[in-house]
Amino acid sequence: QVQLVESGGGLVQAGGSLRLSCAASGRTFSRYAAGWFRQGPGNEREFVAAITWNGGRTDYADSVKGRFTISRDNAKSTVYLQMNSLKPEDTAVYYCAAYANMNWLISRRNQDYAYWGQGTQVTVSS
Repeated sequence: QVQLVESGGGLVQAGGSLRLSCAASGRTFSRYAAGWFRQGPGNEREFVAAITWNGGRTDYADSVKGRFTISRDNAKSTVYLQMNSLKPEDTAVYYCAAYANMNWLISRRNQDYAYWGQGTQVTVSS
């Protein structure tokens, strides 16, 4: 089992920045791929970004590419999402997720992720 706890959400003006953190506990987190998803009001949960077990490869949704950066520190069992140039449409609950995977393929599909955090609210005002 892996437990995930997100932090760092909040209220920010458009154009501002936030950094989300996802602290993992339980099994060896370095054996897990990790991702960030978000769910805005009235929307389905959508993929934001993902990173391989060792941080060697990342993937981003087109809507955040060039503005968001996913990274990880396996020594701290933590995954980060640096969000810059935030827009009102980025407003959502952001979820951290993970699944056991030590190859170069990383998934964008919700159903592939076995472990989820409780979510953290990000609100971007215009």
